[in-house]
Amino acid sequence: MSDTISLLKECDAGIKMGIEAIDEVLEHVQNEEFKSKLINYKDDYNFLQDELQEMLNRFGKEGKDPSPIAKGMSKMKTSIKIAFNDTDETIADLMTEGCNMGVKSLNKYLNDYKAADDEAKTLAKKLIRLMDRQEFDVRKYL
Repeated sequence: MSDTISLLKECDAGIKMGIEAIDEVLEHVQNEEFKSKLINYKDDYNFLQDELQEMLNRFGKEGKDPSPIAKGMSKMKTSIKIAFNDTDETIADLMTEGCNMGVKSLNKYLNDYKAADDEAKTLAKKLIRLMDRQEFDVRKYL
């Protein structure tokens, strides 16, 4: 059960990072189609978060916030890059980097928490697919 809870908490942190990353850049996106895609991805993250929260509630556990260091570094990198080059290309670059890091981390957690139940693993895989799809869709704005 501890692997299940640990995996769910890491997924929660990943979802929160994804939502926060989109929130940080949304006001800077100029292309309406790109902005709409990001809003849709944020909705998808929120949907997964609801599903994840239901699972954590069954265990009587709280979620996990992203590490303050990771959050701060991400926010600083985003602010600096946008300050120097406030374009959709810059935002797409930030989004693809974030998705790649998220996919890498989640795959590592799937390997680390092998004893997690199938429902938690399925949710982690859904999140990985969401990040993969987002990264793929955002590439056209690079």
